[in-house]
Amino acid sequence: MKKAAKKTATKKTRVLFLHSAGPQGAHQGSSDLLAYLKKGLGSGYRFIAPKMPRPQAPDYAAWKAKLAGFLPALKGDAILIGHSLGGSVLLKYLSEEKVKTRIPALFLAATPYWGEKGWEYEVFHLKDGFEKRLPAIPEIFLYHSRKDGVVPFGHLKRYAEKLKQGKVRALKGDSHAFEGGMPEMLADLKTIIG
Repeated sequence: MKKAAKKTATKKTRVLFLHSAGPQGAHQGSSDLLAYLKKGLGSGYRFIAPKMPRPQAPDYAAWKAKLAGFLPALKGDAILIGHSLGGSVLLKYLSEEKVKTRIPALFLAATPYWGEKGWEYEVFHLKDGFEKRLPAIPEIFLYHSRKDGVVPFGHLKRYAEKLKQGKVRALKGDSHAFEGGMPEMLADLKTIIG
């Protein structure tokens, strides 16, 4: 009698993706970038992309509460990706709350630096020295289009000044939502995930 082959479950790498503000339906906001990354990475990854409360009129307290329900549940490792406001919220949360999840890498795309002229919405401001309050994150990547028509390119420079360990990717073009995907982020994700 033959022994039954033992089935082994493969552990999928978890990727938490935090959307931008604004509409979150198909082909809106961050949805095309998320779909591109999912397709590019394949089935070995478990993407978690929670719908955020009131994305067209976001409030940090509500987004923080939603994020607090997801991050602690991610036992072990989780790669974090934040697009636009999602990146701002991740940085604020990570620098102000106790996070037990191990984060091998943080990817920030087109992230506003709150406090810049025209971006004074105080509820999203990062505290002075936020970069020193982040948990240990071995790899940080910063992406921004040089001619981004939504969040000025200068915001990337501000983050690069604070997050000195960050790998800066200044992208050609004017994309903010990256509807056609972002090969640079996909390539960097593959180097981290292997």
